[in-house]
Amino acid sequence: MEARIGMSKRPSGKLESRWTVVEGRSVHARAGVPAQTDGGSMPLVLVHGIGVSSRYMVPTIERLAPHYRVYAPDLPGFGRSYKPPRALNIGELADSLAAWMEAAGLRSAALLANSFGCQVVAELAVRHPERIEKAVLQGPTVDPAARTARQQIWRLLRNATTDPPSHALNIARDYRECGTRRLLGTVRYMLEDRIEEKLPRVRVPALVVRGARDPIVPQRWAEEVSALLPGGRLVVVPGAGHTMTYAAPLELARVVRPFLEETHADEERLS
Repeated sequence: MEARIGMSKRPSGKLESRWTVVEGRSVHARAGVPAQTDGGSMPLVLVHGIGVSSRYMVPTIERLAPHYRVYAPDLPGFGRSYKPPRALNIGELADSLAAWMEAAGLRSAALLANSFGCQVVAELAVRHPERIEKAVLQGPTVDPAARTARQQIWRLLRNATTDPPSHALNIARDYRECGTRRLLGTVRYMLEDRIEEKLPRVRVPALVVRGARDPIVPQRWAEEVSALLPGGRLVVVPGAGHTMTYAAPLELARVVRPFLEETHADEERLS
């Protein structure tokens, strides 16, 4: 597999852009600057939600980069990565994520996903189990009790009241970059996906994180996700909404770090 990694010459704050060529196509990722941990530490890969890019994950990257080798790729079709001629389904997105990890030199990693990204990570764990060491599912979709576009749009509108106004600008920019056809096609794949059937096959320690004010992921569904995961547990963060990676990065980092730093006792129990 062809791989070439390039770095921007002008990092933005504690971040830099990286481009990895995967089978002739350029995938963009944001990464912490520099990697402060030793070379043997477990890398951490962040996976963004539907229609958007890794841009809104910058606050979380900045808080975790001092402790881990953090990467946040733009999935194909989104952000600054290459644009396939059609929307990729969840299996294809998971395969693309695995291919990017291989090309970027990440044999395996912990995965931290938000919203629709949780569906991609669950698929990755089923299709490429060797790539994932731990999983953090923050605001996992789709609640089976609301598997229609109308229900999801209504919940999304309610969630807008929990996010800073600046996040609306991120969303508008990212939606414009991905395009309406790709966005609608991906929404269709999101609603068709049965994440509840895959969660029992995620054989790694998994942390489910729910914001107590999240209207997209009700408490009942978060508890079900945690129960379906063989190594799952649930943490509810008071006052937080659905997009903790942008709106509550400090609170998210505070619950994620202890989980990532645990010993391998859970891995041994699941093996």
